[in-house]
Amino acid sequence: MSNILITGGDGQLGSELRKAASLYPHIHFVYTDKAELDITDSHAVNRFLQDGKFKYLINCAAYTAVDKAETEKEAAFAINALAPGILAGACRQLGINFVHVSTDFIFDGTLARPLLEDDDANPLSVYGATKLEGELKVLAKNPEALILRTSWVYSSFGNNFVKTILKLCKEREVLGIIFDQIGTPTYAADLALAILAITIDKEWIPGVYNYSNEGVASWYDFAIAIRDNAGLKTRINPIETQQYPTPAVRPKYSVLNKKKFKDTFKLEIPYWRDSLKNCMELLK
Repeated sequence: MSNILITGGDGQLGSELRKAASLYPHIHFVYTDKAELDITDSHAVNRFLQDGKFKYLINCAAYTAVDKAETEKEAAFAINALAPGILAGACRQLGINFVHVSTDFIFDGTLARPLLEDDDANPLSVYGATKLEGELKVLAKNPEALILRTSWVYSSFGNNFVKTILKLCKEREVLGIIFDQIGTPTYAADLALAILAITIDKEWIPGVYNYSNEGVASWYDFAIAIRDNAGLKTRINPIETQQYPTPAVRPKYSVLNKKKFKDTFKLEIPYWRDSLKNCMELLK
């Protein structure tokens, strides 16, 4: 029986991995969050990994408060950059396959085409910069690691855009949602299944890969789809980014090209609207 460690086990993706683990009864999954393991402590990490005899480590832990990161730089750096490097290095020493989850926010959104894995990174926010630094530390410490970049993650677990829009639609008659930031919503349940498929079911092929659901949307499109799926009547107006200033700058265009992932692992990726329906059925 293989042992798999999932850090960030109480987050959106960690919770979806916990749910998807039922498909692999022959695997022993261990879930940690900061209460069980301080992933910024190299000694604690090494002790935990040595004791667990793990075959895989899937790092879902992240500081994801994009706007708060602008003033909490040290906290964001510790979780998003320092910790992945520590985990990657320990995994290399112990022969553990390491999966790290990254983000579309490492890009500046100025390219008017879906982004490739080797496109130049130029983060606009502290969050994006710390996630990029995390990628660099992972690859420096462990060239055999596998990095998955994703975007606009939501789930039936935790706090996210879908739940926020549902709440606001029930409280207000009119909403203004940004229409000039373009990307792809990603259902964490789909991402979880993909991660387990490429680690457990497929040959280990390290590298950097993009994974999001298929299709393209603005935040406005996403909000409209959420409202309509819920059968609500709130009026949603499109607004420009400049009408809704935030502490952190977001990329204007961060659609990810998934060709490398699909060609390498021979897996199909669900369309974002179909996955949103699946998630909202659970929320109902």
